[in-house]
Amino acid sequence: MAEKTPHQNITFPLPNSDVTETGHGYLALPASGSGPGVIVIQEWWGLTDHIKDVADRLADQGFVALAPDLYGGWITHDGDEAGEMMSKLPAEEGARQLAGATDFLLEHEKVTSSTVGAIGFCMGGGFVLALAAQQGEKVSAAVPFYGVGQAVPEVYTGVQAAVQGHYANQDQMYPPEKAHQQEQQIREESGAQVEFFYYDAGHAFHNDENLMGTYDSERAELAWNRAVTFLKEKVA
Repeated sequence: MAEKTPHQNITFPLPNSDVTETGHGYLALPASGSGPGVIVIQEWWGLTDHIKDVADRLADQGFVALAPDLYGGWITHDGDEAGEMMSKLPAEEGARQLAGATDFLLEHEKVTSSTVGAIGFCMGGGFVLALAAQQGEKVSAAVPFYGVGQAVPEVYTGVQAAVQGHYANQDQMYPPEKAHQQEQQIREESGAQVEFFYYDAGHAFHNDENLMGTYDSERAELAWNRAVTFLKEKVA
């Protein structure tokens, strides 16, 4: 029987605060007890069981995976409510929580890497790029899946991470034309290694909860394997 991934709910300090504020998240450790650090950033649904499962799957691959709870405990499976919840999260506040999560991982005794990786989906994909742009050398690998939302950067000059994007050709929320433009913009403005993959699928094709009816198991597995291999190569 495979050993179950150790996991726990944790808190971490937030930067730029006049009072002691804490962020919350879900931390999954590899069976070995230590490994490189990766931040997992939620979709607009909140810190759902699916996102926790992504963290667990990364821990099974040897990573220390932290999924911050950007909504403070709120989750939904209703699209209209999810859109409202996303709109109520200022990009600056999400970025502040992710900065705290980054420092928490880099200082964690079980994290063996001197940088972190970041992977995120939908809203979380936008925040992956924002985190890479704002945290510079602290982030060595950024993996956005069909990133949308308030956090998608306007400029990418601060990105030092290698970027591997996963986007969908039938995405109505972030059309492939915009993704191709974004890929080129990141490459030109950052000088970083950038590679986007495009799949014959719809938005959220990786989410096996299938809340939007677009889950594609074959393409999800392909994208996942590419992402894991990339994170293993870049986060050290």
